[in-house]
Amino acid sequence: MNANGTLLKVKKQLHEAGFKLTPQREATLLVLLENEKDHLSAEEVFFFVKRKSPEIGLATVYRTLEILTDLRVVDKVSFNDGVARYDLRKEGAKHFHHHLLCLECGNIEEIEDDLLGEVEAVVESRYHFIVKDHRLTFHGICSNCQAKHE
Repeated sequence: MNANGTLLKVKKQLHEAGFKLTPQREATLLVLLENEKDHLSAEEVFFFVKRKSPEIGLATVYRTLEILTDLRVVDKVSFNDGVARYDLRKEGAKHFHHHLLCLECGNIEEIEDDLLGEVEAVVESRYHFIVKDHRLTFHGICSNCQAKHE
């Protein structure tokens, strides 16, 4: 889905939840769309938003990110640095996607495949627990860092 399609979808979600797609929210969402692979922190989102719309304050960006998280437009993730980062949820995704985190360079790669379907089935049947979502981050050494050691 392109940026316009995503904006229209989010505008509908906001409206259904009683919010409007204000210029500030749109600017924040556009920054997330333009930096989709970067897993930006709230401060980094704010830095990019300020370039486009200098009048927007940090509190507005935080509120917008929280609204987008509550509406499941974005997922709030935390890796080994303890900083909350924001990741756009993929269109039609049933679950949050998985990540590969390099312990040496800090690079984060996304895995689009849902690898835990069978695990969910076991959890639901064995523990009588209805799984709504899951998050999985593999911690290791990326291929670039491995190549540096060879």
